[in-house]
Amino acid sequence: MLERDTLRAVRLQLEFLKPDLLQQDEGIQSTVVVFGSARVRSAAEVEAELASGSAEDRSAAAQEHLESQQRQSAYYEEARRFSGIVSRRFQAEGRTDFVVVTGGGPGIMEAANRGADEAGARSIGLNIQLPMEQLPNPYISPELCFQFRYFGIRKMHFLLRAKALVAFPGGFGTLDEVFDVLTLVQTGKINPIPIILIGQSYWQRVVDFRFLVDEGFVDPGDVELFRIVDTAAEAIHVICEFYNETPPV
Repeated sequence: MLERDTLRAVRLQLEFLKPDLLQQDEGIQSTVVVFGSARVRSAAEVEAELASGSAEDRSAAAQEHLESQQRQSAYYEEARRFSGIVSRRFQAEGRTDFVVVTGGGPGIMEAANRGADEAGARSIGLNIQLPMEQLPNPYISPELCFQFRYFGIRKMHFLLRAKALVAFPGGFGTLDEVFDVLTLVQTGKINPIPIILIGQSYWQRVVDFRFLVDEGFVDPGDVELFRIVDTAAEAIHVICEFYNETPPV
């Protein structure tokens, strides 16, 4: 019955209420959102595949793809490192501040949930139903793993408790999520939060922010809404600087 078009409003309401109520029950005070590609793999995984055969055994395209993934694996490790640092720093002494929340899938999402898990902290996964099945990664805290049907409601939950956003390189989905948050802050629909883009070589090439300013499509002040850095340590510094070293509750 719930699949009927006439009950779409009920589905939307339930999809909003369930994660919100369960996070309240779990005492989640605030979150830090981590976005990034589902296609990035860990250094160990890529190196194992490279070691499993010689370059001569692969096509040139396959070898080039693996070498590209090897370079990109640095982002996996940086996401894992960031999540570990932020979890240890802000979830000490039983607090539930700056709980890492991701899209729940593989790649950068897995890395961030993994970093929290390795730090002995909880983390959230907001997984989405897709035509190509995306299973929740194994590092999400089981009680904080949620499945969404609607992108819109999922986006709302990303920001409902968010006190910071960190975005690693990614594709259409990552860019959509980042620009959605930038638009909400730009238009005053949500309060300003630190928005940090990790990977200067990626972000400066994929989006020419200065061109947008020069052409008058955004104001000069709009490019102050975010910071571009290269490391987890730099991202933590930006967050602490924004909140004067004191995380919000």
